[in-house]
Amino acid sequence: MDNHILFMQQAFIQAQKAYDLMEVPVGAVIVKDNNIIGTGYNKKEMLKDPVSHAEIEAIKEACINTGDWRLNDTIMYVTAEPCIMCAGAILQARIKKVYFGVKEPKFGGIVSKDNIFDKQDLNHKVSYEYGLLENEIIELMKSFFLKLRQKD
Repeated sequence: MDNHILFMQQAFIQAQKAYDLMEVPVGAVIVKDNNIIGTGYNKKEMLKDPVSHAEIEAIKEACINTGDWRLNDTIMYVTAEPCIMCAGAILQARIKKVYFGVKEPKFGGIVSKDNIFDKQDLNHKVSYEYGLLENEIIELMKSFFLKLRQKD
């Protein structure tokens, strides 16, 4: 469990990078054999790219670092529940397990709006757990959206 917290803390650091850029503060890291092989944070606004989510950025970096699109036997740590698009990318990348910090009630593709990883007829199975660093992530999100409303 201690390693899980350490890796989720690394995802939280990525989320703080997004926060500093006034992006929705979501961060992700991908781990293989206890080593981080990919990191990412939301860059939608900065890149003007709707698919520049933290998970996608981390997957791209992990693929570059491993030289393969198959990220077998890897674990993703992400601060918020992946959306449907990102859940699909996680499946496509063959990631083994996802830990996420908080549910995403508007767009969550794992437990909130859909249950993509629980579909029985897919050729790859992704296991998942959530709740790591939940309180810290909730506070960061609340702070971000308060700051965003004050900006307008």
